[in-house]
Amino acid sequence: MRPVGHIAKLDVDRENRTGIPEVVLAEGKLDAHLREIAREFVEAKGRVLVTRLAPSRLALFDDLPCNKHHHPEARCLVLYKDGYPRRATGGRVAILAAGTADIPVAEEARLVAEELGCDVVTAYDVGVAGLHRLFPELDKARQADVVIVAAGREGALGPVVAGLVDRPIIGLPVSCGYGFGGAGHAALSTMLQSCSPLTTVNIDAGFVAGAVAAQFANTVAKARNATSAAAHPVPVADGARARHAN
Repeated sequence: MRPVGHIAKLDVDRENRTGIPEVVLAEGKLDAHLREIAREFVEAKGRVLVTRLAPSRLALFDDLPCNKHHHPEARCLVLYKDGYPRRATGGRVAILAAGTADIPVAEEARLVAEELGCDVVTAYDVGVAGLHRLFPELDKARQADVVIVAAGREGALGPVVAGLVDRPIIGLPVSCGYGFGGAGHAALSTMLQSCSPLTTVNIDAGFVAGAVAAQFANTVAKARNATSAAAHPVPVADGARARHAN
């Protein structure tokens, strides 16, 4: 734990415990608090992800002595020191989004999964209103370790994909839509009531979807890498073998 005055207690060991580092949610924080928490995280860990960041607040971080990578579609900012690149685990995640309005939440999930080391492929605007658009993209889902499906309105894309692909599916309801069942409520209900099995996160929970997908994918990748290493052991030199025998 790393205290930040009286405003926060940073969980700097969370990644070691869970595989997912603590990120900084910008929404709801005062400007001064947000800047100080982000600065302390970079100092302690070398890298931090700030989520749900309004473009008007980017200037808060201008004078921090670190690199800055803004992802406007994902509404996120990555702050990192030199020598702290994104790790690579070999985990594979696919993200499908039903409509263009779902892209910001899908992109938040993508960035989180990438920050956790996964390779991510995406296919956007492939919703059930034009089902023919989905089928050419299903190979992306079938080659992934886990699939995130982001959909607003009625949220039907999640159950449809879950009925077509033999991979774990994470349903990500999005708050687009209006009238009865609007603001993501119909999408959440559809995914929760899906006859095709899938796991569903909260409305607009791009961070949660990306983090859980990365946990799944990284676990699979770890097993895949171990199996590959066992099947292709590194040859031992004759001299080393002789010394070991002695």
